[in-house]
Amino acid sequence: MDSHSSDAFHLFSAARARTQRARQSSKIKELAEAVKSAGFLTLDEQAKALGLSRSTAWTILKASHKASGLSGSIINRMLAAPELPPLVRTKILEYVEEKAAGLYGGSRSQRRKFSARLSIEKWPVCRETESSLIPEHNGITVRAARGRGSS
Repeated sequence: MDSHSSDAFHLFSAARARTQRARQSSKIKELAEAVKSAGFLTLDEQAKALGLSRSTAWTILKASHKASGLSGSIINRMLAAPELPPLVRTKILEYVEEKAAGLYGGSRSQRRKFSARLSIEKWPVCRETESSLIPEHNGITVRAARGRGSS
């Protein structure tokens, strides 16, 4: 590769990485909005609903998370929270699906490790989630919450 095409490749790669980080940040902001729209307005209420400590919830809800996004262990804790609203569960599962599919970047190996850390079999199944499945990604089938009025 000559110098010019190498520079173009690096510019394209950097732009793609920025787009992926922005997409991931946007999805996490959707998660924060879903928590608020479910009526959890204070940090204490939000942390309890998400099944997280106040500091972890604050980091996520303020979108000041690290570039790698939400870890599998944090996702497991949120999905296991008994007070997790259905819309928030849906946003988390969308995040899982998109991250496993590579929409937020990461190598195939990183995505495989992320998926392997998810404890899907331990997640409680709500009535809203029983009939809907998100397609497999890296050998994992994820149950998706259905909103009211959707088919």
